Amino acid sequence: MTTTTPPVTLDDVRDAAERLKGVAHRTPVLRSRTLDELVGAEVFLKCENFQRVGAFKFRGAYNAASRLTPEQLGRGIAAYSSGNHAQAVALAARELGTTAVIVMPEDAPPSKRAATEGYGAEIVTYDRYTGDRVAIAEALAAERGLTVIPPYEHPHVMAGQGTAALELLEETGELGALLTPVGGGGLMAGSATVAKGLYPDIRTIGVEPEAGDDTKRSLEAGRRVSIPVPHTIADGQALHVPGELTFSVNRRLVDAIALVADDEIREAMRFAFERLKIVVEPSGATPLAALLTGRAGVLPRRIGVIISGGNVDAARFAELCGTGSGRT
Repeated sequence: MTTTTPPVTLDDVRDAAERLKGVAHRTPVLRSRTLDELVGAEVFLKCENFQRVGAFKFRGAYNAASRLTPEQLGRGIAAYSSGNHAQAVALAARELGTTAVIVMPEDAPPSKRAATEGYGAEIVTYDRYTGDRVAIAEALAAERGLTVIPPYEHPHVMAGQGTAALELLEETGELGALLTPVGGGGLMAGSATVAKGLYPDIRTIGVEPEAGDDTKRSLEAGRRVSIPVPHTIADGQALHVPGELTFSVNRRLVDAIALVADDEIREAMRFAFERLKIVVEPSGATPLAALLTGRAGVLPRRIGVIISGGNVDAARFAELCGTGSGRT
């Protein structure tokens, strides 16, 4: 009989939380009577849009980068990302006194690229629809002696991301369900590890944009399924296949995947702005959209939601939430 050790455990997340103390923000948990009435439940919003770099990604990036040896830090870090992980690695590198080279799609939101450069990182661009960002980053790393910190396919990254759910559950106590955005699956894997580790009966629900349903298809097939690179306003979830490590966790611990349309994501962003008074980027708004539309299905009385980020510039926000239809 063989036993497979999971790539991330509850103890790993707790260890990451200790490492992140005094470095990452302990983000607020917001409540809204209006939202509770609309959903018919008590909803607790873990607002990672107030995290450093404006998204949960700093948790995993710093947890992974802080474990590198002095020799590795001396040579520098490489990463690939559409924006939030890029900023997170760039800031983590600056905090730890090293350098970062980030491979970003050429159509990444300008505000995310500017922020990444502002933290001191070097940017290398590629075409997300024809290029292989992993191959480009690995080639750069080999050429320059850099250490690659991927956006989700890494045990320390997953453990760091899971600290958001750990903080949420420490504050709220037992919840009946936890809704989390799913892109590559790192936040979902870390969150589900925490949620099921603390409360085995909790229902874990991932949320994807309709155009990017690779995780839903993969869970239904029982194996990783690749789709064409999706066109969606949720750029942080515009991936074609789940990570191998993240999927190994999520196939065991995720109970369901809900899908939301781009127009529903826009409405959730508008609701968050007008009723909750917070700015949420499209990827961060997907679980809220699933709640507001009922796409998450019948839910228990107490629900946790991870709002993963708020990195959207003013012009793009106005385009998406105003009278314009937004780019897809």
